[in-house]
Amino acid sequence: MQPNEIVMLLIGVGVLIFTIRNRVDLKRLPAWGILMTAFGLLLATWFATVLEGFIWYPFFNLLEHAGFAASSVLTSIWCWKAFTGKNKEG
Repeated sequence: MQPNEIVMLLIGVGVLIFTIRNRVDLKRLPAWGILMTAFGLLLATWFATVLEGFIWYPFFNLLEHAGFAASSVLTSIWCWKAFTGKNKEG
């Protein structure tokens, strides 16, 4: 585990607090649910990154890389929906 991994986790928790406090305004974003899910996966991935330094390295390493991939896919989907006008969820 490296210090920058802990810093990323702390920044992520700060952004989580910001998103919770401003969720009413964030709901105005197109396809906001997809974006928030992508962020949630990213936050879980940062937790896995820190945890892999302490316990179950193979499991948390796999979880980390799968989380980064899934978050990237969701962020790409959000960009497509937000910038092409196809922002209806469901």
